[in-house]
Amino acid sequence: MALPDPFIASLRDAVDIVDLFRMYTDVKKAGRGYVCCCPFHSEKTPSCHIWVDDPHFYCFGCGVGGDVITFVRKMDNLGYMDAVRLLCERYGLQMPQQDPATERAAQLRRRCYEMNREAARFYFQNLIKGSDKRGLRYFKERQLTPDTIKKYRLGYAPDDWNVLRDHLRSRGYHDDEMVTAGLCRQSDKGSVYDYFRGRVMFPIIDRSGSFIAFGGRVLDGGEPKYLNTNDTPIYSKRKNLFSLNFAKDAASTTFILAEGYMDVIAMNQAGFENVVATLGTAITEDQARLIANYAKEVVLAYDSDGAGQKATQRAINHFSAVGIPTRILRMEGAKDPDEYIKRFGPDRFRLLIDQAGDALNYKLDKCRDGIDLQSEAGKSELLRRSVGVLADIENPLEREIYINRTAKELDVRKETLFQQVERLQRHRKQKAGQAEFRSIELKTAQRTTHVPEAQQFPREVRAEEQIIAYLLRFPEEHEVVAELIPPETFVSAFHRDVYAAMIELLPEHREGVLSLLGDRFTVEQMSEICGIAAGNEGIAIDRDTIQEYALLLRKAHDTAPPPEELTDDDLLRAVARKKNGR
Repeated sequence: MALPDPFIASLRDAVDIVDLFRMYTDVKKAGRGYVCCCPFHSEKTPSCHIWVDDPHFYCFGCGVGGDVITFVRKMDNLGYMDAVRLLCERYGLQMPQQDPATERAAQLRRRCYEMNREAARFYFQNLIKGSDKRGLRYFKERQLTPDTIKKYRLGYAPDDWNVLRDHLRSRGYHDDEMVTAGLCRQSDKGSVYDYFRGRVMFPIIDRSGSFIAFGGRVLDGGEPKYLNTNDTPIYSKRKNLFSLNFAKDAASTTFILAEGYMDVIAMNQAGFENVVATLGTAITEDQARLIANYAKEVVLAYDSDGAGQKATQRAINHFSAVGIPTRILRMEGAKDPDEYIKRFGPDRFRLLIDQAGDALNYKLDKCRDGIDLQSEAGKSELLRRSVGVLADIENPLEREIYINRTAKELDVRKETLFQQVERLQRHRKQKAGQAEFRSIELKTAQRTTHVPEAQQFPREVRAEEQIIAYLLRFPEEHEVVAELIPPETFVSAFHRDVYAAMIELLPEHREGVLSLLGDRFTVEQMSEICGIAAGNEGIAIDRDTIQEYALLLRKAHDTAPPPEELTDDDLLRAVARKKNGR
């Protein structure tokens, strides 16, 4: 069941699209609208535009666009109704009645949240009051205080196959719901059992304070050492961060990115609220963009072992892609932040953070790894690696400083080093141009998934786009356009559906038609529609142009042509005849 149009209009009016974007990225005024770095792909220069008159957005970099509902759907990986419900909760609106299938899906998500909250309470009670004290001993050995244990709602999953399952059953939850929430598993024979057993538990809490997943650490030396909730209807490990619910409210605009739960908790207990960790995976682009919404700088506090160093390099690349500078924490005398704080104390650790070197120096130093600097081949390889790092520096003045310094360290002429760096930059620029061309080709190919007719009827499809753009810009013209151009004259099925929907909606809704299209089209299709609006924003389209397009489309369909020329009076008389039923 579609939501009532007046409700969608009230939701559109209640939500400030600019404030909504500011929850995720920095927004700047630009002319009559706003621009920002797109929250859906990594970029340093803003290519996402926001319009406030008819609230919608479009990214010219990745092609994502839509209204406020589309934004929430894409940002939080939600269905249409779930996105509407989230906005209703956030802005204090009453959700209308829904069809049974949609309500069941929404109910399952709500039940997942409830089960995770109940499971967190169950694990915490077992840690504090349960007969098995191994979990509590573990946290005490790690020198966690009772306040920290309570703050993070740490817990213990009893070494039992069905104790949580039975507890949730007693609260009215069903086995299939427990499996969907990731709290239980189902065997090949159909029996349902607890997923976490004999482990200390780390609840994962989202930005709004909801329990969405768990990480569990084994205590008996078994494998895997850490077990994490798989993706569920309310959780994606690629798009969330441990302790972000605390870090987002920290006073500092510098985030510390650690490798594991205990590192984060130890740092937080030592007074560092601005610390987060990934969830059982290497940092992803989504997580880097998420951090970029809150931080202006990131200090990487990964372990000093080989795996930690590889993770550091990957993280540097991801943060560079979203324009966030990074510094690297170098710990001597400890393998990780937890051990360092225990051994040397919070003040020394704070000094360590203040002295953390930037990513560029780190990358230049790493160029020496595994090289025999006493050999000519080793020196040549070091030079080659260093040139690769120097060519990454975008600021010319900064690049010159590092080239001069590196030339002295490697005992080479700075002019030679300049030439090598410039040569590599030219090569990269050429490859980037080729990649951009391939990207354009790919976008064109992707576009044909919505408008495959564009290959056979390029002029007609272009005309259809401008007709749709004209109606979005001048909705009061819908009667004239509808009389002149019947939907069946469109050659593109997708454009025909969009046009027909607009003609249906516009008589009652002169404003906000994009929001009303949201429940009729997918997120990808809404991006295409907003792309049409954005791509034609600066193009002059008037009634004469629309008349030419009408002739073009009628000719393509081999229909009876209208009179050779129609005046404005002709068009208005045609509309009047339609109103009078003649």
